[in-house]
Amino acid sequence: MIPFSAEPTQTLGSTGGRCMYAQVDRLREEGPAVPVRLPEGVGAWSVTRGDVVRRLLTHPGVTRNLKKNVPSYRPGSVPWLAPWVDVDSMATAEGKDHARLRKLITPAFSPRRVDAMHGRLDTLVSRLLDDLAGRPGDEVVDLHAAYSYRVPTEMICDLFGVPGSQRPEVLRLFRAVGQTDVSEVESIAVNDALVAEMRSLITTKRDEPGEDLTSFLLAAHEEDGEEAGEEYREGAGEGGRVAAGEQQPLTEHELISTLLLMIGGGSTTTINLIDHTVRELLTHPDQLKTVMADPGRWSDAVEESMRVHCPVMHLPMRWAVEDIDLGEGVLIRAGDAILICYGAHGRDPAVHADPGTFDIDRASKEHIAFGLGAHFCPGSRLARLEAQVALPALFERFPRLELAVAPDEIEPVPTFIGNGIGSLPVYLRHDGGQVTA
Repeated sequence: MIPFSAEPTQTLGSTGGRCMYAQVDRLREEGPAVPVRLPEGVGAWSVTRGDVVRRLLTHPGVTRNLKKNVPSYRPGSVPWLAPWVDVDSMATAEGKDHARLRKLITPAFSPRRVDAMHGRLDTLVSRLLDDLAGRPGDEVVDLHAAYSYRVPTEMICDLFGVPGSQRPEVLRLFRAVGQTDVSEVESIAVNDALVAEMRSLITTKRDEPGEDLTSFLLAAHEEDGEEAGEEYREGAGEGGRVAAGEQQPLTEHELISTLLLMIGGGSTTTINLIDHTVRELLTHPDQLKTVMADPGRWSDAVEESMRVHCPVMHLPMRWAVEDIDLGEGVLIRAGDAILICYGAHGRDPAVHADPGTFDIDRASKEHIAFGLGAHFCPGSRLARLEAQVALPALFERFPRLELAVAPDEIEPVPTFIGNGIGSLPVYLRHDGGQVTA
């Protein structure tokens, strides 16, 4: 078990959606950090105030590495938490290890490389919209499954060279790993299956390497792989160029961990972003009309969506390496877990007026959907590009698109980690069809 210095006063719910938002609001009112109970008896400080969130995300006394800073922890002892803390990737590493692992990935997501993906993204989006256009306009379509889900997942699977035969299971598992309302047995099964899928992907790329990021990471893992991965090291902008022999080879565990982080994180977050933006624009037709009339406003819609519906609500987990006094009688002890609520910052009334309202015209759309500081998401530019291509193309193709249910009837995914929905029922209305009785 993981030690915790305080007695939890409440259990963090896993219902997601509006219930999650409501609990976050209550926790914010209780103090700068509140001791909560997580699945399998894990205790953590819930941080939901915008100013405290920003402070702790860059605090030198806070780490993301559990294994090196909490000696009593035994990897695998908390199955639901294991995928987030037992890995060795840039998400959990600090200092030189973090810089080394991040340096492998960032060149592949440089502005030049991401901008060059625009054509591939246009082709993908057009194909998916063509598929949708073949359906009757008065038929209920799950836009989440048919479009929001497929745009980022197909992009990230293409980038990492995931074979078509492997994609359905890989993506199913990444969806399942974020759910926090499952049993210990189910958590173990999902974790084991995910690692097995990553090993299968590595085996495939070892036998048949290609021009993809998995092949590059595999080359960085092999002793003689420096020259093989040189193309991806020629990053424009951030990341720079890594000379042959300069980069320490990846360990097997780091390789698997990095694949888990990049394929999972590079798909589920953007799925949520597209889903939430579509729902909000369909709920606010006046704002949809504004962005359709002025394409330059799509970025406002995307940023406002990330502010009010952060794609990742909580990202387990951070750990105090020293005592941290937050005031108001709250003292986080060294070794305590800290659960920072990324989504709470954008919904904090101390940061934004009327924070629960979607408004593309608000002056400040400040959010921390991509993190802050050294761990800022390297894929943020690609996520924004995917949303800013997929959304206008959807509404241009289906200008009469409408929700098939009331906005509050759209079911959230049961978790406190992500902030997704299970389905997005819509009518396409592209052929003038009406609702049938």
